[in-house]
Amino acid sequence: MTPSNPGDMSDVTFLTIAEVAAKMRVSKMTVYRLVHGGDLAAVRVGRSFRVTEDEVNDYLRKSFYNAG
Repeated sequence: MTPSNPGDMSDVTFLTIAEVAAKMRVSKMTVYRLVHGGDLAAVRVGRSFRVTEDEVNDYLRKSFYNAG
C-alpha cells in the first residue's frame, strides 16, 4: 500500500531486521546483506535499520523463481 501523499508515512509499517528475517525465513545477516547491497530499501534509525513491510512484500514478489 503506497500512501496517497508521498510525504504521509502514518500508514507505513516498519519492521526490524529481525522481523524481516523471520518473515523471509532467513538469517539476520542475509537481511543486512540485502540492505547494504541495495536490494532492500531501509531507513537508518540511530544504529539500527527499519524496513517497510511493503518493501519486503515487493522484494519477495519480484524474487519468485519459476523452476518449471
